Amino acid sequence: MNNFTETEERLALRKAVSDLGKKFGRDYFEQAAKHGRKTTELWEEAGKLGYLGVAVPEEFGGGGGDIGDLAAVCEELAAAGSPLLLMVVSPAIVGTIIAQFGTQEQKERWLPGLADGTSTFAFGITEPDAGSNSHKIITTAYRTDDGGWRLTGTKTYISGVDEASHVLVVARTEDAKTGNLKPALFLVPVDSKGFTHQEIDMGLTSPEKQFTLFFDDVLLPADTLIGSEDAGIDQLFAGLNPERIMGASFATGTARLALAKATEYAKDRQVWKAPIGSHQAIAHPLAESYIEIEMARLMTQKAAALYVAGDFMAAGEAANMAKYAAGEAVCNVVDRAIQTHGGNGLANEYGLVQMLAGSRLSRIAPVSKEMVLNFIAQFSLGLPKSY
Repeated sequence: MNNFTETEERLALRKAVSDLGKKFGRDYFEQAAKHGRKTTELWEEAGKLGYLGVAVPEEFGGGGGDIGDLAAVCEELAAAGSPLLLMVVSPAIVGTIIAQFGTQEQKERWLPGLADGTSTFAFGITEPDAGSNSHKIITTAYRTDDGGWRLTGTKTYISGVDEASHVLVVARTEDAKTGNLKPALFLVPVDSKGFTHQEIDMGLTSPEKQFTLFFDDVLLPADTLIGSEDAGIDQLFAGLNPERIMGASFATGTARLALAKATEYAKDRQVWKAPIGSHQAIAHPLAESYIEIEMARLMTQKAAALYVAGDFMAAGEAANMAKYAAGEAVCNVVDRAIQTHGGNGLANEYGLVQMLAGSRLSRIAPVSKEMVLNFIAQFSLGLPKSY
């Protein structure tokens, strides 16, 4: 990315992914959610075309691109009305962590499936009693006599477990149950004995479901540990910064779709003698949203560029700001789009009311706006902590 302009290759990728997303569209997505189906056809085609694995190293079957390319794929699918939430998790978080910290054997075993979409992985960090304080995680891995591990604990609000073959679980080791988080990451097969999950009844229009996970003395072989048990928090944040970048892209794509719907309606809808879009009470809020979306997209591109450059502290700051900006932008534009449509904004056929809960989620996950502001206050401004 140079002079705030994406490369021709990135722009061509966006165009190709947009065409794929439009081939399926919002109706496909909403019908899948309504009837309890998954977006399997879209996922499989995106995998075959190389879009899911665009950031996986070429030697493992991927495109050899970077997180900015993957974020572009995520954004364009969302803007076309067919977002894939598990892109944020499977190739972005899990794929990045395995590519950076996995052994050669682990990379060869798992990355090709991530690249072509034949394997889908979930990610488990959030716990019922920890909330936003990841240092309170109590899911614990104990060494077994044969050199493996025994995992016990609970995770909640974990996406897509019913579609995954494995869950990358963030746990503590037995000798690190107190104090600052020193994560150990385990790739747990979903069919492991002692591992169960329960769906959470959510008010979201989405084919992807949320789950609470229970690990009751789950026995794991030694090679399910990704990276080192003593690597510390760096290997966790190798996945969390891409998660924020992808979350921002998911939100800006959805925001673009809502703005496009509102703009089209404002051009066509005529009350009295002129289209409603000619009135500043309609035009100005939509113009504000256009500005907000473009600022969020630019910050997301900056975060991705910093991450690729290896400036991880600056990338963390930018990724948090991008996620914040995108969350605000999508909430604002969905609200404005509904207001532009008047009563029609709450009619299912216009496809906006279904976006309400999903857009609101962007202010909460994968990190809440309040925790982003805490991060900026403390690390960017140097203000004292309150906790």
